[in-house]
Amino acid sequence: MDIFNDYSLQKLNTFGLNVTAKHFVELSSVEQIAELIKSNVFQNEDHLIIGDGSNILFTKDFNGLVIKANITGIHVVKEDKNSFFVKAGAGVEWQDLVMSCVKANFGGIENLSLIPGTVGAAPIQNIGAYGVELKNSMEALEAYDLQNGGKRYFLNRECNFGYRDSIFKNELKDKFIITNVVFRLSKIPTLNTEYGKIQEVLNTFEKKDPTIQDVSNAIVKIRQEKLPDPKKIGNAGSFFKNPIVPYELLNALKKSFPDMPSFDQPENYVKIPAAWLIDKCNFKGMTYNGAAVHSDQPLVLINKENANGQDIVHLSQLIQQKIKNEFGILLETEVRII
Repeated sequence: MDIFNDYSLQKLNTFGLNVTAKHFVELSSVEQIAELIKSNVFQNEDHLIIGDGSNILFTKDFNGLVIKANITGIHVVKEDKNSFFVKAGAGVEWQDLVMSCVKANFGGIENLSLIPGTVGAAPIQNIGAYGVELKNSMEALEAYDLQNGGKRYFLNRECNFGYRDSIFKNELKDKFIITNVVFRLSKIPTLNTEYGKIQEVLNTFEKKDPTIQDVSNAIVKIRQEKLPDPKKIGNAGSFFKNPIVPYELLNALKKSFPDMPSFDQPENYVKIPAAWLIDKCNFKGMTYNGAAVHSDQPLVLINKENANGQDIVHLSQLIQQKIKNEFGILLETEVRII
């Protein structure tokens, strides 16, 4: 285990921002984690745990220790009548896990195809797309306690999953390193094709009985057409959460905006697409210094021309203020701002 000083993070954040960490370490085993927490650097410095940096916006250099968990491996650990239980290391690329499971016809995460990031980061955010969230298929996870040492096993219900939220973004933030995640995947997959344009794209494949591979292919096609590739232009995917508001507010807003889309949520709440709100305020393509709102998908902020983190934050704040003034809704950021 090597700890590096003044380490560039430019390739470890998908905005491609040129920032450095005072210290950096990559860990490939639980034993290395145990070794790290005994070190002077860990005990004397602030620390930040990252995966691929696909949900982080750095506004400055990080004056502490950045830890990248890179435990790998994908294995079927058990099965029952209806399910396979698949264990994946925290450092596995999420898309590699999805493709592995789709190829084996293990159903449950195909709708989460092409989401950037690692397996270890996925539960923190409770990643979701196209009608499915990680919490729907995650059985449990293993993590290492950075304060007290030792491994801990978290069942799904202990993770306090919410919309793009979990216990690891709140009371246990940066207190554990997730090392492995176990998924319960179906032996007889049920296709989830009702969300967005999935069925429309599937129809173009002209297959009588589509498979989870077809669903995955459809979602990859939709995402590639709609979202910028972070390898080509810096971004972190959706910058804002879709706001969830009381039904009464929606009814009031519809008097002025009758075309406002919404999706029913539990307990008389509705979800309003943040992209629609941003587009309605004519932010598509807007720039601020080197930062910009993507011209096709207004939910995505991009590093267009060598922006810094503060440029992107400023642009996001302009959007938040306008949405607040226009609709009385405060957009929350999905991206973690450091």
